[in-house]
This record gives sequence, C-alpha cells and structure tokens, in this order.
Amino acid sequence: MASLKLQNISKRYGATQVIADLSLDVAEGEFVVFLGPSGCGKTSLLRMVAGLEEASGGRILIGGRDVTQAPPGQRNLAMVFQHYALYPHMSVRDNLAFGLRNIGVKEVEIARRIAEAGRMLELDALLERKPTQLSGGQRQRVAIGRAVVKEPGIFLFDEPLSNLDAALRGRTRLELAQLHRRLGATMVFVTHDQIEAMTLATRIVVMKGGAIEQVAAPAELYRRPATRFVAGFIGTPGMGFVPVQRAADEEGFAVLALPGGGRLRTRVPAVGLPAGALSLGLRPETLHPAADGAIQGSVEMVEFLGERTLAHLKLADGSALIVTLDGVRPEVGESIGVAVDVNEAHLFDESGRAHHALEPSA
Repeated sequence: MASLKLQNISKRYGATQVIADLSLDVAEGEFVVFLGPSGCGKTSLLRMVAGLEEASGGRILIGGRDVTQAPPGQRNLAMVFQHYALYPHMSVRDNLAFGLRNIGVKEVEIARRIAEAGRMLELDALLERKPTQLSGGQRQRVAIGRAVVKEPGIFLFDEPLSNLDAALRGRTRLELAQLHRRLGATMVFVTHDQIEAMTLATRIVVMKGGAIEQVAAPAELYRRPATRFVAGFIGTPGMGFVPVQRAADEEGFAVLALPGGGRLRTRVPAVGLPAGALSLGLRPETLHPAADGAIQGSVEMVEFLGERTLAHLKLADGSALIVTLDGVRPEVGESIGVAVDVNEAHLFDESGRAHHALEPSA
C-alpha cells in the first residue's frame, strides 16, 4: 500500500477552471471517498491521480514519489471503472491475467494471484466463463479482481456500483468493505451516492464546485458539518433549514426568534457568532411532535418508511422541515407543535459556515 498526497492541484479545460488549488493527504491503508454532486470535479480529480488526465498545476505524490508527469503504468495504481471494461472474448481467468502478462509477470505468479483473488471475491467457480455468462454483480467482481491481482499501492474506484441494482449495490458495498479489511490497502473511491460514502469510507472528502468543503469521518460529517452545503448534502433526508433572527443571549448561548413567534434557546455559544441573517439547521431525528413545542407547522405529507415515519411540515414563513414521528400520526393539513433537541441544533451564518451546539458535558 502507499500514501497519496495532492499539493495545490488545479485543472482547467480551456478558460474553464474545474479545480483550483486543491490539497489533500491520504494515509496508507485509508479508504477515502470523494463525494459530491455531478460536476463538482471528483472524477476529474481521480483521473488526474490515475494519470488519465494531466493536472494543469500542482503535484501528485504516491508513496512519497512525485508522479505528476508519470504515465499511468508507472504510478503503482489499479483502477476500477464505472463500466466493467472486460474483454468479451476472454474467460474470467484470462481477463484477470491479461494485464499481468503484458508486464511480463511469470505464469506461476499469475496463477497464484488469480487463485488468491478468486477465493477472496468468490470467483473460483467462474474462472472459465466468458463475461456474457455472468451477472452484473459477477462482472463487477471480476473488474475488482483485475485490480486486486495487480497488487497495487493504491486502488482507485470510479463510481463502480452505479450500474448495479439496489440489492447488488448493497452486497457489493459489503464486499468492498471486507476487501479493504482483508488487504489493508489504500483505496480512493468516487461517488455521488452518500450511502456508499457513509458505509465505506474511513474519511469522506465532500466536494463542491471544484473545491473541498470538508474532510472528515462519516460520523463527524453527519453530526458536525462544516458548512450548510455539507449539512444539506449529507443525510437521507438532508438537514432542514429555517431562517431565524438572533433575539438575545442567555448565559452565553444564542436565543432565536422563530417563524410564527416562538423562541428557542440554543446550545450554540454566542461568542463568535456573527451578526446578520442566520439559518437554523435541524435533522428529522432531532425533532419530535410536542403540543408545547417551540416550532409550529402544518403537515403537508406523511411518509411511512418501515423503520420510521416522517412528517413534512410547512412553517409560517413558508420554510420546510421534516419531523420524525413517534407513534403519533397527524393528518395532512393538521397544525402541530415540534420540540427541538437543542444539543443537535446548528446555526449557519450568511457565508454558510456552521456554528455548532456545545457538546454536552459527560
């Protein structure tokens, strides 16, 4: 395995700047996921690491070695693409062996690596089949196996699960997580699917507009998002936002004036909280119906999701929140009060920067 260091990377297509001055360190053995909406630059960044696109500026170091100008074959990488890219006329065994034969690996060593990858990915019974005789999930395992037999310093994955149906995506996520634990390898994975990111990553790199919004472990991203964009992007459903005014400070914490006339004393320290417009950020599981709740809203829709039921509320100012229901199931059009877990309430200033509640003392 190898480390990856990106130093002040930029990418331009003509006059269009796609990535500007991006830096990131990936330690040996990490599973790092680039996450963001379409067009945020995550795939371009991965392709520059792979050597498939040239960086317009900056340096790429793999295992401490500067590979910015090195061709793909000299970067000690293996890449798994969104499309399987298997040779249809070759057996699974020959697909796995093809790249190794091209670089002169001895047949005995090729056989050892294929046998090991076959056991690891449950491909033993498929080695003599052609790709057309395989399911989508099996083809993707072969594509992953082709990377595994190269024994690279870093594995790169470019949205490898996007062509699979929901059930296969779930199983393949588990297989990738298990593969990472077995190999202890450095893995960099690109996706727009936050479930993939949250379940696989040791750290997630959230990107927007060619820049990094936040780099953190999944739990920290969810509970302590650095920006309003991250808060709204992470979570299913994402965090809801309510425009609020700072009414006062009590015992060092901000007190907010809510739509509809309610007031909420937060656990967000008043010190350092800038003046100006604020947004109160709340996740569904931190909100619960309560007759005397600080927030009042009208139920627009109720969603039964099996493990939980959610109510979509419209507030007096037209803003929307999603609330977790505990046994109570209000009717559409009904007005309800909502209680807030102030330990999980966040404030976002005009720049989008987050101001979090003080962590409760043990």
